[in-house]
Amino acid sequence: MDDRPVILLVGGEHADVVEEEFRARYDRDYRLETASGVTVALDRARALVADGAQIAMVCAEYRLDEGTAIEFLHHVPAIVATARRIALVPFEEFADAIEDLRAAALRRDMDTFFLLPRGPRDEEFHTAIAELLSEWGWSVARPQVTMTDVVAEPGDRGAAAIRDLLDRLGHPYRTLAPADDSAGEIVEAAGPGAELPIVRTFTGRVLSGATAAAVTEAMYGGFDTIPEGVIADVAIVGAGPAGLAAAVYAASEGLDTVVLERDAIGGQAGSSSMIRNYLGFPRGVSGMRLAQRSRIQAGRFGARFFTGRPAIEVAPGPPDEPEHQHVHVAGVQMCARTVVIATGVKYRRLGVPGVDDLVGAGVYYGAATSMAREMQDRDVYVIGGGNSAGQAAVHLAKFAGAVTIVVRRASLAETMSAYLVREIEVTPNIQVRTRTVVADGGGEGRLQWLRLDDVDTGEHSKTLADGLFCLLGAEPDCSWLPDGVALDERGFVLTGRDVPREFWVDGQPPASLETTMPGLFAVGDVRAGSMKRVASASGEGASVLPLVHTHLARLRARAFTT
Repeated sequence: MDDRPVILLVGGEHADVVEEEFRARYDRDYRLETASGVTVALDRARALVADGAQIAMVCAEYRLDEGTAIEFLHHVPAIVATARRIALVPFEEFADAIEDLRAAALRRDMDTFFLLPRGPRDEEFHTAIAELLSEWGWSVARPQVTMTDVVAEPGDRGAAAIRDLLDRLGHPYRTLAPADDSAGEIVEAAGPGAELPIVRTFTGRVLSGATAAAVTEAMYGGFDTIPEGVIADVAIVGAGPAGLAAAVYAASEGLDTVVLERDAIGGQAGSSSMIRNYLGFPRGVSGMRLAQRSRIQAGRFGARFFTGRPAIEVAPGPPDEPEHQHVHVAGVQMCARTVVIATGVKYRRLGVPGVDDLVGAGVYYGAATSMAREMQDRDVYVIGGGNSAGQAAVHLAKFAGAVTIVVRRASLAETMSAYLVREIEVTPNIQVRTRTVVADGGGEGRLQWLRLDDVDTGEHSKTLADGLFCLLGAEPDCSWLPDGVALDERGFVLTGRDVPREFWVDGQPPASLETTMPGLFAVGDVRAGSMKRVASASGEGASVLPLVHTHLARLRARAFTT
């Protein structure tokens, strides 16, 4: 049996050209199927799904026998919701078709549209196709080439947290039951008395009783490996979009840069299934891919990453080292001349005991991408009205039988980008319940039911639920910062002119992204007044570098005069 994922090509006048181009590039790894005409192609797709084939992509020429690619691709999700849908447009028809194509993409009748290949080595076309196949392979298919093995019993909550971490890192892995033949060698390597879950990383290291923190520390460098006596130019605490942008620009400008991250590199953005409004990615980009590329980019410039433990304190250096900041992580101290706080925010806990007791067993905080495949044909609920919640709902809808967004506000439009609101409106298996809260929930060993309360009437209803994804309003974690760092009433870090006047020096406020502690900066979602968007966080991460340079220059001048 040919178990390769399928690329279905639906041709018109240029069918031979399209098939030849795809076979030349993708025939080894994908099974190429062809059809002509809307009815024949839809029947072929149904037959493939009935045979158990995975359809990775459907590409349709713009002009078909019974209509257009737009009309055909509109019907594909009813057959296979996870396939990437692409319209292929001849160059000579592009100008006349562009408005219809744009409108169709906004309605989510298709994922995107490309010009037909125009000859040998049309690398722009194939780069776009390869990126879409890569995203499909990460978010839908199971990886064929793996780098990490996770040995665990089914339903192990610790293993679920590890899988979520690996998914957010874009790190291919396989999960094995202890009784699987392939698991024997790994269990033996873990030694007598080993505890599940057991993880073998790509370095060959085997972890017994593994946790997500231990896995990320084993893969990307533990804090214990920080050389003694090293003084970095800039220590960045947090590796979300803001921290990664700061790392790229700091390292590229020759600064000795270290990045400290307690969780997955990429932060909460790494769990976003698809960000469509980020500059430079016209087809969208997953949060995982954006974080992965940024980490590699920063690393190639020389930034060093240390992961797996939270920062617990930042303090000025002692009197004999006044130019240093000391960042403390459990058991380790990192010295740096400047510190950039980019810790972002965390999702608020629901605060419903019956629900929070089932975290990892049907209840998840932000882990929509990694757990979506396990929600196949199930009833799923998403709490939250921000962009992260909208992205999660759209992605889950490709797998789940039904997705319900629960939001306290009267409308999603109050807090969610318009493009996501439109996408939700045209996704048939997503419904929105406004002015509603989750008041209770429970189940035997995993989530089975929820109680939903109407905020206005107080009426409540009990409903079956197989999954609950909580992406509630975010709150910062700044409890570890010194008392002298000014925060607003919600706990976000104040910077620049937002700092209270009693903290100004000689009548001057701190620099725009500087806190009340000289040389300590805050960027991204943790900063009071930030936009709480990936693009703005990245912008602040880049914008902090001139301020860091200014502070470093001041330190050099001070050292020169003393």
